Amino acid sequence: MGFPGAISVTPGGQYGEGSGPIWLDDMNCRGSESLLSECCFKGWGVTDCTHTEDAGVICETGTNITSNRQFSVDNSLGLSDDLGLLFDSGDGCDFSINVRDLSEEAELVFCVHRLILLIYPELNITNESRNLTVDVSQMCHPHVSSFLRYLYTQQIDVSMTSAQCFHQLAFIFGVNKLMEDVGRIFTSLIPEDNTFRTQVLMYEYGVRTGDLVLQENVLQYLSWNCEFLISSPVWSTISFHMIDALLQRSDLVVKDEALLLEALERWIQDKGDRISSEQQASLLNHIRFLLIPVDKLYEMQFSSSVLHQNHEKLYLTGLLRGFQFNVISFSKIRNKMDNMSNEYLPRIYTADGFSVFINDMTTIYQYYDYNYGQNNRIQTFYTPAHPSALYKDQMVQWQAQAFLTVQECSYYGLSCDSFPVTRLLAYGNQNSYTNTIRFSNRLILSCKNQNNVFHVQDFKNDMAVIPTNSNMGLPNPCPDDYSLRFVVRPEYI
Repeated sequence: MGFPGAISVTPGGQYGEGSGPIWLDDMNCRGSESLLSECCFKGWGVTDCTHTEDAGVICETGTNITSNRQFSVDNSLGLSDDLGLLFDSGDGCDFSINVRDLSEEAELVFCVHRLILLIYPELNITNESRNLTVDVSQMCHPHVSSFLRYLYTQQIDVSMTSAQCFHQLAFIFGVNKLMEDVGRIFTSLIPEDNTFRTQVLMYEYGVRTGDLVLQENVLQYLSWNCEFLISSPVWSTISFHMIDALLQRSDLVVKDEALLLEALERWIQDKGDRISSEQQASLLNHIRFLLIPVDKLYEMQFSSSVLHQNHEKLYLTGLLRGFQFNVISFSKIRNKMDNMSNEYLPRIYTADGFSVFINDMTTIYQYYDYNYGQNNRIQTFYTPAHPSALYKDQMVQWQAQAFLTVQECSYYGLSCDSFPVTRLLAYGNQNSYTNTIRFSNRLILSCKNQNNVFHVQDFKNDMAVIPTNSNMGLPNPCPDDYSLRFVVRPEYI
């Protein structure tokens, strides 16, 4: 309910008696559970209680920031509220829905109206149908009534704890619009687990239910946090189809491609015989050898890794193409390699030579701070024009800037409409590469204490406005304590 904790419990219906079915009885809790449903109990609705025994609780004052927030989903488009009252009353109902769990130990029966169900063709209801039996996990039985009411009204309140149940029910009944809406609510949960276990489970759940929106939201977050994911214990547990999907993406934030190859080799070694030779080769084909730094390419030819041993020809071909990419002009390579697809397109590489941090996003600077060079939100650095060895000595000067106020913007002759706002500006000879190289630079937002990346944004005309929670895909879990990372991202045209 949003309170930080409990002071005491009051038995015997002291705060009034409830109504309706009693779902939980003979509870056996250890005290470490975050949900009542995590305690041991006989089963949903299995009870010998009356409402005179209802429990109450005295809560601590204050607000819990991880409270079970409610999200209202409304797709009614003017539908009458009387339809909800019709469901509540059951008047004239002519169709039975039997809800059971896989063990068949608990079963609920709801009387509904066939005409409502005919709206949902996935259920294969006909005019002759009289009942429908569905298997729903016992944990979700208390939410079935609210879901069935949604079929009438197209309105429902979804909480963090009920979201997965409503998503499961929407999948079973084929209510795709509700699945999409609840999938967006799942997005609010994504940044909250730094172990990545929740995100991996959510992705696999999205695969099972065919929810492409949920899959994409999770994959995007894990791509942004790839460097942390591959060093976590969860890395060795992820499935083949998940790592296959990740390695095909260009929004992976990682130090360099060599680190990604090392992580893949670790994953394959941990999986052992559970990954076939064909699957190994498929994953190896997703490694962008052309973008591995040339000094690391040289070391890799002497490695004794599993991939090198099992797929020597494929591995050495990747190394050869990597060397070619570093010593031959791109115009020649491009004419000979029509099927390169994504292998020459960079991911978001954060190696020291191509990125810089700005950590101070709170101090308001005055004009004299600029004059004396005391602004920590202005960073100057140099990068090669491209990671290829051909350009290692051709340097481009960059200045990363972050502004919090109109005054800070105006000092640099800028007119800024939104704050905070950033700029990544190149100086010098970068224009000499305009026919060959473009800079698709990125701004990475991450929490200082947790290190997790919660947003990645590109620059438009050298500028990037830092979004607020209202227009950001993922919520900002650390609005007052985040850092910026400016990443220079050269790519061949």
